Amino acid sequence: MRRSLVTKTLVALVVASGVAHSAKSQDPAPAVPNPDTFYKLGPDSLEQEGVPRGQIRGPFTLQSTAYPGTQHTYSVYVPAQYRSSTPASLMIFNDGQAFMAPAGNLRAHNVLDNLIYRREIPVMIAVFINPGRRPDQPEPTPQNWGDRDTNRPTEYNSLDDRYPRVIVDELMPVLYKEYNISKEPEQHGIGGASSGAIAAFTVAWERPNDFRKVLSIVGSFTNIRGGHAYPDIVARSEKKPIRIFLQDGRNDNRALNANGTYDETRDWFYQNVRLMEALTKKGYEVNYAWGMNRHGQAMGGAIMPEMMRWLWRDQPVSTDPRDEVERSFRAPAERN
Repeated sequence: MRRSLVTKTLVALVVASGVAHSAKSQDPAPAVPNPDTFYKLGPDSLEQEGVPRGQIRGPFTLQSTAYPGTQHTYSVYVPAQYRSSTPASLMIFNDGQAFMAPAGNLRAHNVLDNLIYRREIPVMIAVFINPGRRPDQPEPTPQNWGDRDTNRPTEYNSLDDRYPRVIVDELMPVLYKEYNISKEPEQHGIGGASSGAIAAFTVAWERPNDFRKVLSIVGSFTNIRGGHAYPDIVARSEKKPIRIFLQDGRNDNRALNANGTYDETRDWFYQNVRLMEALTKKGYEVNYAWGMNRHGQAMGGAIMPEMMRWLWRDQPVSTDPRDEVERSFRAPAERN
């Protein structure tokens, strides 16, 4: 009787131990921190005391013939150092509302103020242009970039000449009338994030005689509308005079589905790496930075000053030690 009681006690302890172990093994895994929280805007992306601030003019409306029935809203950044007597460089940002948002994670206008003042990039006009929309559709905002209620998916993700026509044939003539902008394609850059980044690349790819610098943040070189074909297109095409800086993250959209399937054509990071490799093999001027970020502008915004420095590094410089102008910060132009 006593032996039976001891045996039952031991069995109960073993069972209890097993249940406890099983419960412990099913505890949720420790929460993984959001990798985007590790990326912060640096001083070059913030307003700095003593740095002259450029003007943001607009918004203006541009009617489109490339996409009949639509219009594009854009604003123009004019640096404090702009002089109408001297041709300025040009930088265009797709999804302009996101790049100029005062509290956003890009703040391109602050980057331009700081780097132009310190002679780290040339004096340039910048345009913040939103995707096209019908008059009855809402204007894109930092909370809604327009994928569901504007022409953004068609304009930005299609591999054709229509959006390049918007920029080169519709926007540029208006800018040339208002500002003294260099006609040299090496002095024209265009950038964007996500679908805006592949759209920027498409503009330079289709019109390399107009744009030769591309800034790409988490570029959607994926099979939204065939963008994953770009590495193969680059490989079989004659090299074009394009310089590009690519940024993406290992935690971008990776196309791992809940049912366990994987579609590499929809893997943002994989396709960005593929494009970098194709461009490098072809001999392009290409720079890139791979981080831990998700799909967004956290890392791209943090490193945008460095991306701009690299893209625009070939501006003329004077090595004369007696050149006091070259050795001083860029002063604001006198205004009438």
